[in-house]
This record gives sequence, C-alpha cells and structure tokens, in this order.
Amino acid sequence: MSQFAALSLGHQRPVEVRFETYKQRQAAIARYRLYPLTIFYTTYVGLILLIASLSTHSRIAAAFFLAGCATWTLVEYLFHRYVLHGRFPPGKGMIRRFLHERLDPLHWDHHMRPFDGHHISGELKDILPLFFVAVPVSFLFPVYTTPVLLAGVVQGYVAEEWLHYALHFSKSKVPLFRRLKKYHLYHHSPRGINKGYGITTRFWDGVFDTRYPDAVRQSLSRN
Repeated sequence: MSQFAALSLGHQRPVEVRFETYKQRQAAIARYRLYPLTIFYTTYVGLILLIASLSTHSRIAAAFFLAGCATWTLVEYLFHRYVLHGRFPPGKGMIRRFLHERLDPLHWDHHMRPFDGHHISGELKDILPLFFVAVPVSFLFPVYTTPVLLAGVVQGYVAEEWLHYALHFSKSKVPLFRRLKKYHLYHHSPRGINKGYGITTRFWDGVFDTRYPDAVRQSLSRN
C-alpha cells in the first residue's frame, strides 16, 4: 500500500498526506461516531442489568445476558453476509428504494475505502427504529429473561463495533487479536470478499461454509 493518501478538506483540492497521518485522522472520525452509540446503548444495558440483579433470578438473568451476547454473533454474521453484502437493485416502492439507497452504499463504500472513518462503523441512528420496537416487545416477558437477552444482543453490537474499529486501526501483540485482524483484512481483499463474514468469531463461517480455503486459514493463523 502506498505510504501516502489523498485527504479531502471540504471544498478544497485534496492534498496528499502520509498514510499513517491519514489513518490517525480517520480513526478519530470513527471514534467520535462510536461515542454516542456506545454511551446510549451501554447505559440502557446497565439499567436493565441493574433491575434484573435486584430480582430473585439473578443467575437466570446472567444466563440470558450471555445468551444474548452469543446471539449477536449470529445476527452479525447474517446481517454482514445477506444485508451488507447484498445487492439491492433500484425499483419502485419505499422498501426497495430504501434498501438500494440506504444499504448498498453503507458497506460497499467501506470496502472501497476500508480506512475511511465515515464508513468503519455505524451510528446511533442506524438501529434506533428497530431498538424502539424491540424494547417494548421484550418487556412482555419477565425482566430477567427477554429484556436481559436483548441487552446482551445490544452490548454484543457495541462490542463488535469497537472490535471492527480496532481491527482496522489498532495494533496488538496479542495472538488472538492478530489472527482476527488478519482474518478480517483478508475479507477486504478481492479473494476474500465473498467469504469470512464473521468479525467477532469464525464459528458461523464454519457452520455456513463460508470459511477461507485451508491454505489461507493456515497462513492467517500464523502470528
């Protein structure tokens, strides 16, 4: 990769800066996009866990929370594979227009510019409509069950967004992190774009047969 990158400054002519400088600036943009999302959803999760802990079913609540975190990894895989990597042709109707105009640019721009801070992560507004529907429905059940399960899913989402940020911008000597980083960045290559949809885990790639070939996996596993 070139040591330099073009940086657009509003309406001014793009200027060339060192790639590391460009990455630092884009990382700052991505972080500021993640702060509102993190504060809002983590505050909600904390309140739900506090309420559930005051019940007489705290162990059940803990089990449902962990199940929610695990559930998120499946949601992440399916959404990444079938929605973010889906191609939605333009057409008549509000739903088709929304899918084409909203979802198509959402992820393909990230693949075209993988270090662009505006496309690394989602924003608070992205899943708020779904969140405001899911929360009341979850409270049709005892607080230590479905509401806590939803809290686990939500916290898994927040954790995944920060992990995705780190995989693009951070460095670490921790072997697991290094393997996750290489696995994900290979997904950004022409050979890996149609496989390796898991970000937090490779498990679902194995279940749905979207793993990289054995030789690639062996190479990516070396630290």
